[in-house]
Order: sequence, then C-alpha cells, then structure tokens
Amino acid sequence: MLMQSDVVVTAFKSSKGEMNGKPYDSTKVYIETGMQAGERSKGIVSTEYTWGLSLNYDLIEKLELPFKAKATFKLVNNGRDSKTILVDLVPEKVQPKAAN
Repeated sequence: MLMQSDVVVTAFKSSKGEMNGKPYDSTKVYIETGMQAGERSKGIVSTEYTWGLSLNYDLIEKLELPFKAKATFKLVNNGRDSKTILVDLVPEKVQPKAAN
C-alpha cells in the first residue's frame, strides 16, 4: 500500500562502508511526527526513516533545514509486524543553503 503525505524534514544523514565484512549503504531521513497527546505528553518528535542508498543524500544535501516535502511511504507487513518504508521524497521547492 502506497501513501503520500506532506512532511517536514528536520535532519538527514548518509552512511556507507563495511563492518565485519558486511557492506552497508543508506540515507536516513528524520521527519516531524506529532506525539499522541496524553496527560503527560505533548509536542513534536522526529521519526527516522531509511530512504534508499547514500546517493539519495546528494539529492537533498544543499537544502536548508527544516524543509517541506512530499513523501511517498509504503506500508508492509510480514504477517506479524507492520513497517513503514520511505519510498520517495520530493522537496516542495529548492532552498539552497546560504554560502558561508
């Protein structure tokens, strides 16, 4: 099942290398998620999603944080647990970082 949502990206990072002979390659994206309001909780947290390979980092590297984007998620289930996967992320508009 694919779902689209307007999101706010608060952070991102890429990782690529090898550990104990096993290669790894990914981009992690942190997206604002509303906390379920309760008696002793309120606010906004960021949820981590893996977004493909480290090459995806290059697509958003120059954007100023936080930024708004259209996200496509895929909900999958192994028969016991559900997981939400970030399939695509398209920033609303280009917002390059200011030159230092």
